[in-house]
Amino acid sequence: MIYREETEQREYTNLSKYATKVRDSRGRMTEEEKCSIRTDFQRDRDRIIHSKAFRRLMHKTQVFLAPEGDHFRTRLTHTIEVSQIARTIARGAGLNEDLTEAIAMGHDLGHTPFGHSGEEVLNEIHPGGFRHNVQSLRVVDLLESGSSSRRGMNLTFEVRDGILNHTGSTMPETPEGQVVKTSDRIAYINHDIDDAMRSGIITLDDLPEESIAVLGDTHKKRIDTLVKDMIENSYGRPEAKLSREKSEAMNELRTYMFRNVYHNEQVKRAEDVSKVRVIITSLYEYYLDHPESLSEELLSMVDEFPMEDLVKDHIAGMTDRYAVNTYNELFVAKGWR
Repeated sequence: MIYREETEQREYTNLSKYATKVRDSRGRMTEEEKCSIRTDFQRDRDRIIHSKAFRRLMHKTQVFLAPEGDHFRTRLTHTIEVSQIARTIARGAGLNEDLTEAIAMGHDLGHTPFGHSGEEVLNEIHPGGFRHNVQSLRVVDLLESGSSSRRGMNLTFEVRDGILNHTGSTMPETPEGQVVKTSDRIAYINHDIDDAMRSGIITLDDLPEESIAVLGDTHKKRIDTLVKDMIENSYGRPEAKLSREKSEAMNELRTYMFRNVYHNEQVKRAEDVSKVRVIITSLYEYYLDHPESLSEELLSMVDEFPMEDLVKDHIAGMTDRYAVNTYNELFVAKGWR
C-alpha cells in the first residue's frame, strides 16, 4: 500500500522545482486530520466531484440556449475537457497534477443557469453585480457542505486561489492555477468553434486564416498545438504560459468568436434571451418577496448575509430546467403550460 506520506515525498523527486508541493500548501481555513492515503489536493478534488454543485453542471448551458442536438457542450462536459487539457499540460510540465485537477473541476461551480445570458442578467439586477468565479469560491467556501459539522468544503488555499482567479486580470499564485486559467480558454474557444460549426453558424473557411495557419485546421490539431506549446514554455520555469506566437493566435480566435458567435443573433436569439431575462428577474423578485421559500440552509444564514445575496445564491445554483420548471410553477397557469 502506498501511503500519503510516500506520495507527498515523491513530489519532491518527480516534479519540477517550481511545482506546488502539497506539503508546502498554505493549508485549509480550518485544520483537519490528514487522510492516510490521499493528499490534501486529492481530497479537495474528491470533495468537488462528489458535491451537488458539480452534478448540477450537467444541466447548465455552456453557450447554446436550448440546443437541438445531443452533442452540444454543457458546463459539465466543458469542465471535463478543461480538466483533461490541464492535466496533460501539468504532467508534461512536471507540475502537480492533483492540484491542477482539483482547480479545474471546481472552476465553474458558480455558473448560473442559461450560460452567460443568465450571468449577464443576474449581474444587472443583483446589487454589487455577479461574477461566476467569485460565486464559485462562495460555493466551495460556504454553500456546499461536505460534512454536517462544517459549512463549505474547507478546501486548501491553492485550490481556492485557482478557482477564484481562473478568469479575470489577476493571475493565480501557483503555476497549476495558471495552467487551468489557460486551459479554460483553450477548451472553450475550441469546443465552441466545434459547436458553432455543427450548428451551421460558421464554417472552417470563416475562421481567421493566420490563426488557423499557426494552430491547425481541426479541433484536434489546435488543442494538440496549444497543449504542446504550453508544456514547452512552462517546463522548468516559474510561470506557466503559452508562447507569444501561440497566445496571439488563440486570442485572435477568441476575438473572432466573441464577434461572430457569442454575440451572434442566431446563438443569442432575441426570443430566448428575453425569456432568460424574464425567468431570472421574476424568480429573483419572487424570492425577495417570499424568502420563506428558500432552503433551510440558506435561511440559516439570514443573520450573516443580505437577503439579496441568499436569493442570488439560490438562483445561481439552479439548473436550466429547474429554473424553467420553477418559473412555470410560480407564474404560468397550469392550462397554459
